[in-house]
Amino acid sequence: MTFNNGVEMPAFGLGVFQSSKEDTAAAVRTALEAGYGLIDTAAGYQNEAEVGKGIRDSSVARSEIFITTKLRTRDFGYESALRAFDASLTELGVDVVDLYLLHWPVPRIFENTVASWRACERFLAEGRARAIGVCNFTPAQLSTLMEQTEVVPALNQIELHPFFVQADHSETHRKLGIVTQAWSPIGGIQRYRGDGSAERDPLRHPVIAELARKYGKTPAQVVLRWQLDLGHSPIPKSINPQRILENADIFDFALLPEEVAAVSALDTGHRGGPDPNTHGPT
Repeated sequence: MTFNNGVEMPAFGLGVFQSSKEDTAAAVRTALEAGYGLIDTAAGYQNEAEVGKGIRDSSVARSEIFITTKLRTRDFGYESALRAFDASLTELGVDVVDLYLLHWPVPRIFENTVASWRACERFLAEGRARAIGVCNFTPAQLSTLMEQTEVVPALNQIELHPFFVQADHSETHRKLGIVTQAWSPIGGIQRYRGDGSAERDPLRHPVIAELARKYGKTPAQVVLRWQLDLGHSPIPKSINPQRILENADIFDFALLPEEVAAVSALDTGHRGGPDPNTHGPT
């Protein structure tokens, strides 16, 4: 995928949210050596150092790896963002990150969100971040940010899966030239916080199960392919080597337009994660 500043990002990557320090380095190395080009971490995940180790332990050159990390909200503010960015580079063991994101908007003190974005603009101008973006911003929050700053975000990373499609967000991003990236892309957030029923698990829905049978794929592969067919960048999380390989085996088929629409029609409108309109510092 090509950002609005011309920087290219692999469309598919590995997320390491909730990956333990003990498991992260091995998962990153496995993913990179399996052909993943993108690794997504965050200061708030407390595993940046392990991501850096996995990168160094792999046989893949740094120039072939796209690294994303994020500024946690407790470090919002111009000066504090400068310090936090330096700390992330140190933890990762790199001089440049490919993409630096604001992890959440903070609506009740949005001036700190704006100040943090201005720090990101500085990192971009200095060449220490090749691109900058945001996570979990609503269309209204994007508009407010852009009214007060200079650089249009390259990407917005949001909760997005068959049970929470957020089509209005994707359409806003398309109009603004912003890449849509999906966290919890197969709906894991619904399973983790649900009651274990099929109604909370996209992978057990009959529509997806039938497509999996048709294409000889797993339900997870069908959902990840759906993300790509919609033009989204999915970053599934796993520490299981077999699952890491399986998740990436989605480039030998594509869903028909009516099948993409059928999966999108599963949208319930119910998010599994925090609400960006009420989220506070963490």
